[in-house]
Amino acid sequence: MSTPAFDELPAPLRSVQMRPLFVMRLDVKPMVIVGATPGAFRRIGIVPSGTFAGERISGKVLDGGSDWQAVRSDGSTTLDVRLILQTDDGTHITMAYRGIRHGAKDVIERLERGEEVDPASYYFRISPMFEAPAGRYEWLNRVIAVGTGHRFAFGPVYSVFEVL
Repeated sequence: MSTPAFDELPAPLRSVQMRPLFVMRLDVKPMVIVGATPGAFRRIGIVPSGTFAGERISGKVLDGGSDWQAVRSDGSTTLDVRLILQTDDGTHITMAYRGIRHGAKDVIERLERGEEVDPASYYFRISPMFEAPAGRYEWLNRVIAVGTGHRFAFGPVYSVFEVL
């Protein structure tokens, strides 16, 4: 849909361009259930490993990451994740992201049981930020990224994009 004010903007302000950054697969141990808290139902996924692969950066996810999830009263789940990436050349980079997952109750219930569901049947998005040392990957420190996810029984898979 278009509005006159939007149409008057310069072309670079009317759309968002993105470039694929990588696809990341995470292995997640069974959830540690904290339970009902004053804010939400809290659970934590421990991330022992994973991989990421893209045109400009690839490697593995090191043991020690975690996914602090809050299941809210509206049924949506918020994510607060911290990971350590190790590139194929041995560089360590931190990746932190917030995200949200929601959908129809029956779809989310099937997903939570580890059943296969269509990724288009629910919403699963993340907003990663990176910290990289000086050198080959320092450009990541100046990147805004977004990702779309899908949950499998072993853990999530994300397609991550650099916003240009």
